[in-house]
Amino acid sequence: MGTIQSTSETSVSHGLVEGLISQGVTKFFVVLGHGTTDLGEALRLAQRDKRISVIPCRNEIEATHAATALRWVTGEACAVVTSIGPGALQAVSASLVASSNGIGIWFLLGDETTHDEGDNMQQIVGQGQSAYFKMFSQMGETYLLHTPEAIYAAIHKGSLVTNHPSRPQPFFMLLPINVQPKTIPNFHQDKFSIPKSIQLSAADPTHIAEASREIISGNNIVFKIGRGAKGAGEKLQRLAELCGGVFVMSPSSLGIVPSGLNNNMGVGGTKGSISGNFAMENAQTLIVVGSRSVCQADCSRTGYPNVTKVINLNADIFTAQHYEDSVALVGDITKTLDSLISSIERENTNFKSQTWLQQCYEKKQEWKRHVAKSIELSPINDSAWGMPVMTQPAAIAQVLDWVKENNFKVFFDAGDVQANGFQLAEVDSEDWYYSESGSSYMGFASSALLAGGVADNKFYGVALTGDGSFMMNPQVLIDAAHTCTQGCIVILDNQRMGAISSLQIDQYEEDFATSDHVRVDYVALAQSVSGISAFNGGNSAQELGQALQLAKEFKGLSVIHVPIYFGSEPGSGLGSYGRWNVGPWVHEVEALIGRRRF
Repeated sequence: MGTIQSTSETSVSHGLVEGLISQGVTKFFVVLGHGTTDLGEALRLAQRDKRISVIPCRNEIEATHAATALRWVTGEACAVVTSIGPGALQAVSASLVASSNGIGIWFLLGDETTHDEGDNMQQIVGQGQSAYFKMFSQMGETYLLHTPEAIYAAIHKGSLVTNHPSRPQPFFMLLPINVQPKTIPNFHQDKFSIPKSIQLSAADPTHIAEASREIISGNNIVFKIGRGAKGAGEKLQRLAELCGGVFVMSPSSLGIVPSGLNNNMGVGGTKGSISGNFAMENAQTLIVVGSRSVCQADCSRTGYPNVTKVINLNADIFTAQHYEDSVALVGDITKTLDSLISSIERENTNFKSQTWLQQCYEKKQEWKRHVAKSIELSPINDSAWGMPVMTQPAAIAQVLDWVKENNFKVFFDAGDVQANGFQLAEVDSEDWYYSESGSSYMGFASSALLAGGVADNKFYGVALTGDGSFMMNPQVLIDAAHTCTQGCIVILDNQRMGAISSLQIDQYEEDFATSDHVRVDYVALAQSVSGISAFNGGNSAQELGQALQLAKEFKGLSVIHVPIYFGSEPGSGLGSYGRWNVGPWVHEVEALIGRRRF
């Protein structure tokens, strides 16, 4: 077909594909159905002409996770295509990952016809017109392409949303079945202008000056780093050096500031760490940088009981004013940090507290000793497995070392795998560690590996996942084989939803309905798919190391199954150090919230 001339007639589907190509979208993760047959034909022709790549997937959730990982890791613009109804609902539910982590993804979703000739199959029955539009509009920016000539506005708005300068988001375009093949008269290719990049400015100088005074007069300074601070690591280190502050990280922000720094206390929050939570509990001045103050990272707003001053840097005005009576620095975070550093340097005042730095450093050393001791206790005899098996911390630590040695990318799934992962990880750069902590969507990690096989610059991905999360999206085995994706899925199998079992035991001293005694041969399951290799991870570090080496040597996707201990023995996990407003803890936590100034 080739590029459509500047002025011609074309269908909505063909015009839509042209519009997306003009915005740099050349990867389409698709689960086609009767709701997108016409769009599917337009995609076929564009792929035939080698202008795009179409990746067929077996599940809309998997497709969304893979697209999200591709944009997250490589920056490549991409789209997810589904049919009407259940498929669209699945894709939109999985868009929580992109929304929570600020990833801009296009969603092209089939929708009911505009002629209202009767209920369309798979539409929402009896809810009036545009029911999916109403529903999806609560999830994110949604556009119903009811009128063919509106395609230019739809593409323009979608580009602005998915390429937002501070917080990109998913964009849902609903495509009525009967509109897709309709003709766009006088189609103008050049009307798909690429929106100019919007540059945010630094925060207001008056607010910068106020924040500088607060920092200079502040004590026990803590920087809480969120993923919105990406790319600002060196400037954060300089500001911390000036004021004697320490860093506390969110799970998704690991690597923005190197973990190896003496003043990086690691993660803090509900799960947290000895050092990270010590800094939060004893801080008096809080500098929040690019964080949404998510409940678990913030101990349900009880994480800073002694703080009297808050400076909040964020591009979003609402997030910047999350804490009442704080100095809100709204603007580009990197530029704002530059202004803040310059303002403080002009004061030429040395106000660093060596006592505070030393106290925090000692807690960091205590945490490191605790982690090392926990790992040393593996393996532990497990009653369910009937033999000694590895612990989560020991297995995850070994896989992370292997990932770093080989310069791979690693993705963490939800649950205790994720929690032990961000507690353990020593991350000194932003480009290899991905923890989907925003929505903790089970099945993300395995599906994310598909991105490595279809990226312009292919990468080897490693998914660390629990047995429950893996079974949410096992079809990635088939799609990975189809796309010749190379990577490794490490299944840490404790035969339960370990994070929830542990929470139930902590809260009520009994776990309930979060485990079973059904054994699954994951090695046999994986090997049943042609092109996939699978290995037993064994019960020791030596056996796991051998399996990892075999996985590395295999030219395709590998699966490693590792039996994991669950129980009350020391070393089973790394512990929890904060508060959370759930279950029987609610009364105590909300009482603390009520006594807070901020």
